[in-house]
Amino acid sequence: MVKNILIGGAWPYANGSLHIGHVAALLPGDVLARYYRLKGDQVFYVSGSDCHGTPVTIRAKQEGRTPREISEHYHNEFSSVFGKLGFSYDLYSKTSDCSHISFVTNFHKKLYESDYIYEKTAPQAFCEHCQKVLTDRLVKGICPNCGSQTRADQCDNCGTVLEAEAVTAPFCSECGNAVVFSETKQLYIAISKLEHQLSNYLSSKSYWRKNAVAFTKRYIDEGLRDRAITRNLDWGIDVPKEGYEDKKIYIWAENVLGYLSVSKVVAESQGIKFNELWGSNARHYYVHGKDNIPFHTIILPALLLAHGESLRLPDDIISSEYLTLEGKKISTSQNWAIWAKDIVENYNPDSLRYFFIANGPEKRDTDFSWREFVERNNSELLGSYGNFVNRTLAFLVKYNESTIPPGKIENDIKEKIDDIYLKVGRKIEDGQFKDALDLIFDFVRFGNKYYDSMEPWKSRVENKDKCDHTLNNCVQIIANLAVLLQPFLPFSSQKIANWLNLYNEWKPQYVQEGYKFSDISILFERLDKKIIEKERGKLGCN
Repeated sequence: MVKNILIGGAWPYANGSLHIGHVAALLPGDVLARYYRLKGDQVFYVSGSDCHGTPVTIRAKQEGRTPREISEHYHNEFSSVFGKLGFSYDLYSKTSDCSHISFVTNFHKKLYESDYIYEKTAPQAFCEHCQKVLTDRLVKGICPNCGSQTRADQCDNCGTVLEAEAVTAPFCSECGNAVVFSETKQLYIAISKLEHQLSNYLSSKSYWRKNAVAFTKRYIDEGLRDRAITRNLDWGIDVPKEGYEDKKIYIWAENVLGYLSVSKVVAESQGIKFNELWGSNARHYYVHGKDNIPFHTIILPALLLAHGESLRLPDDIISSEYLTLEGKKISTSQNWAIWAKDIVENYNPDSLRYFFIANGPEKRDTDFSWREFVERNNSELLGSYGNFVNRTLAFLVKYNESTIPPGKIENDIKEKIDDIYLKVGRKIEDGQFKDALDLIFDFVRFGNKYYDSMEPWKSRVENKDKCDHTLNNCVQIIANLAVLLQPFLPFSSQKIANWLNLYNEWKPQYVQEGYKFSDISILFERLDKKIIEKERGKLGCN
């Protein structure tokens, strides 16, 4: 039975360029989407740019532009980067889009009818020096949980979700003066009332990644706090309630609803009912970095439960650890970062995709170093995979007029092909992308060893039948490698699919003898080691 697969990639703030850490965290979503499409399931791969909230208004003020101008600029940049990296979103939208605003407005109207929303007078941070109300992100102080200095929306060190009144010694991030608090009414969601449901929900997700389970359990064990869902802001979605005309929906209570608003647009365009996509015949994946865990395992489920229409809660949380750069934490303020818009212009997208999966922060923090990137491109992609494909097909071009020779698939090779689709598929579905890629490259190494052991360069003269048999089997291995690698390396896989006339299905495929393939080309270029120091030299330069 065809299943509805929703894959939600985290929505990056449209207040600055993406760096490689964002790419590493989000790339697994595209691997999932491409795999499930090959399987024949109905895929809804969605995301968008987070255009509202304080980060955007801060950047707009710095540059003397409007929040809309800033968010549009970065939204367009993000779309370009994702396109060049081969992200196959069914729709990459933005929170400033009319369809999102309309959906969120209607969702909140229904939400306000529930028993989980109440009005409360709450402290509001105010800077007397700057003479303005401060959002949580504009307030800094000491985290009450770990004692680190932090912004008042979420602690960068321990991940605790905060509010301005919760931090110790709060001060204005713009001028450094202590803040004062006045009283204002806000709408709150009673997450505390949902604690039992959320606890049961977590206990049913033992297969989540360790960081998702640990973070979520910690929040629940510490006691869930009710959260304001409205704020005194100038840039955002209006609160659809009388008496709240001067307020906006708090960003965390609207951006996670983007998964619903965008998937609704896609579902309607494909003739699928929204409630069907968000019902029982579905599987939902959420792909993001570990700092976003509570928003996907606590906040989003709380909003869905409070809404009261039995909308599907997240099934799989694909929460990456952190990617460091040359052994140091990525710092955008110190320009210790590799910007995605730059790297996609200079390097093969499949080389980047390979490295970010093979060396990605799937289960632990990992490091991006230019030396390792160059070495893995040259030794694994070019030296192992590219070399196997090229020497097999180039041999046929030179000695067999680009035609697949006669031959019978060997039982051992056929068994390996049948087996690897099942194993790799299971790994991908379970979010174990590195292990899946390792299995495929084990098969690449098998192909190289088989080619070497059969010595077709000798048998071409000594035993033509043996040579034909060898090369036929090598072509079958290549054909199936192209299918298996399509979710990971779509650009090079499509080249091979075009050469060998393969189709887009996740199952063993064999090329008929006598088939004449088109002109071939090199899949991967060797990277000069000189780029290591050249690229390192760019780091930290403002």
